[in-house]
Amino acid sequence: MVAITLPDGSVRKFDGPVTGQEVAESIGPGLAKAALAVKVNGELRDLARPIETDAKVEIVTRNHEDALELLRHDAAHVLAEAAKELYPDVQVTFGPATADGFYYDFARDEPFTPEDLEKIEQRMHEIVERDETITREVWDRNEAIRYFNEIGEKYKAEHIATLPPEEEITIYRQGDWLDLCRGPHLPSTKKLGHAFKLLRVSGAYWRGDAKNQQLQRVYGTAWEDEKRLKAHLTMLEEAAKRDHRRLGREMDLFHLQEEAVGSVFWHPRGWTLYRTVEDYMRRRLEASGYVEVKTPQLIDRSLWEASGHWEKFREHMFIAESEDRVLAVKPMNCPGHVQIFKQGITSYRDLPLRMAEFGACHRNEPSGALHGLMRVRAFVQDDAHIFCTEEQIVSETKRFCDLLLSVYEDFGFTEVKVKFSDRPEKRAGSDEIWDRAEKALIEATEAAGLSYTLNPGEGAFYGPKLEFVLQDAIGRDWQCGTLQVDFVLPERLNASYVAEDGTKRRPVMLHRAILGSFERFLAILIENYAGRFPLWLAPLQVVVAPITNEVDDYAREVAEAFAARGLRVETDLRNEKINLKVREHSLAKVPVIAVVGAREAEQRGVTLRRLGSQRQESLALEQALNTLAQEAKAPDLKAKAD
Repeated sequence: MVAITLPDGSVRKFDGPVTGQEVAESIGPGLAKAALAVKVNGELRDLARPIETDAKVEIVTRNHEDALELLRHDAAHVLAEAAKELYPDVQVTFGPATADGFYYDFARDEPFTPEDLEKIEQRMHEIVERDETITREVWDRNEAIRYFNEIGEKYKAEHIATLPPEEEITIYRQGDWLDLCRGPHLPSTKKLGHAFKLLRVSGAYWRGDAKNQQLQRVYGTAWEDEKRLKAHLTMLEEAAKRDHRRLGREMDLFHLQEEAVGSVFWHPRGWTLYRTVEDYMRRRLEASGYVEVKTPQLIDRSLWEASGHWEKFREHMFIAESEDRVLAVKPMNCPGHVQIFKQGITSYRDLPLRMAEFGACHRNEPSGALHGLMRVRAFVQDDAHIFCTEEQIVSETKRFCDLLLSVYEDFGFTEVKVKFSDRPEKRAGSDEIWDRAEKALIEATEAAGLSYTLNPGEGAFYGPKLEFVLQDAIGRDWQCGTLQVDFVLPERLNASYVAEDGTKRRPVMLHRAILGSFERFLAILIENYAGRFPLWLAPLQVVVAPITNEVDDYAREVAEAFAARGLRVETDLRNEKINLKVREHSLAKVPVIAVVGAREAEQRGVTLRRLGSQRQESLALEQALNTLAQEAKAPDLKAKAD
């Protein structure tokens, strides 16, 4: 007898082992038809797998929280089957679900073209309509290796050979096609539906190692229904219009080139934007009691070994050698800040010590992973470390969270999600220390009034962390800020303070960032606003455009007056029609065009045209100066003045 407990608490008893499909049928024909998979004691399984012992069971349908990943995983397998049918010479490797879709990596000498993707997508729809049954099989390891070698799938055979001896080798049969996979899967291809779309092809490497053979990665997206697919494709179209790389060119903000892979060439307007954000952050940190420091770029290997970064992060470090010494270009600022903390004797009266740095860091990211400003090798973190006592963790966390949310709001982000990431598999420090750190951070997060979701195993190697996720104007999520509780690094680097009783104690180290990296955050800002920045952020705020050259002198006078009030202003004195000037500067996303003609010169006024509006506003010069100067103030300065 097998007792099945359902989500509503009811219990159904069966004479012997029972499948998820049979459980669904016992509840009703509608559920049986809608069933995609089953959760057994929290584990997602195929509907056809027997449940042999008493268990808590949940039937997974299309609207279940686990359904989307399942659908996307199956879409990847259908993609692989379609590609193999159309191009028999292709070798299939692996294809997982992703945050917004799926991909599959293929080995093929000839590159896939957009026309190929259309053919593959059409064949995928045909495979769905075939309603191919998907079944799970357990194979002997050697038999699986022999089979995949015989059919020319060397990558599959190689992977099986590297699996732990105790790991079960599972094969999923999909019609006449077989694939190595842990599962679970849908009961048939028909269950996938047609809400999917292939998007693009990019390069990838076997096992993610650039030393290995290059593969072709075909990306797609899949959703529960056509409505959600259409909404996502519309979002992608909007995202393409907002692509920071395109806008960076159009607005003359920055460029990247092969001679400096992963590093940014900031142009004058782009650097103005950068400095505007940096100046704002510096003011906010100073007002919040932070001291600013600067640490070296090159630091001896010995310090990275002592901190644990050499073991955990070595592959991402750039290395330099000098006079028989091995130096690393710093990938983060943490060990350097501890060295400053250790100079002199620190008393409990000095804590908390909030130490900030706009630290230039370098990480050896694979070239294939680089993406505009979003993923670079050279970047600047708005990094800070709070050295405090264990008793101060809660108050400092709350203080930081308040600051972070206020900063995000100033930049226009009001939707913020929080994730709690606990201990990773590879970590430093004892379980007892991790227990203390995780307990302290959870308590602090709740005291700050923040709700959070769990992100298991994604903490830093030295401590648990909070991740702050922003939602932009078109609904995309961006992880930016972090807060990490660290008992480990102060111990490893021998940092201490003198407690009230005269004994030496280890400080707790709170690692925190608000923006993350400046480069990535600026890319997010560009895309969030589609280049149409609020006046305080715009690198060029006002263009003064005369209608005729007869009023050029007045145009210069107006520009000088704007500049004197702190506005970033240029003049356009070209002998061109005013409509052309307005159109060009609108395309360049200039927020305000101040048009001056004979009437404006005579009346000492200006006519303001705002980006995105057809309206014109005629104002006296002094009034225009006051209006725009106030509007152009950064939010923190505006609040201070108020």
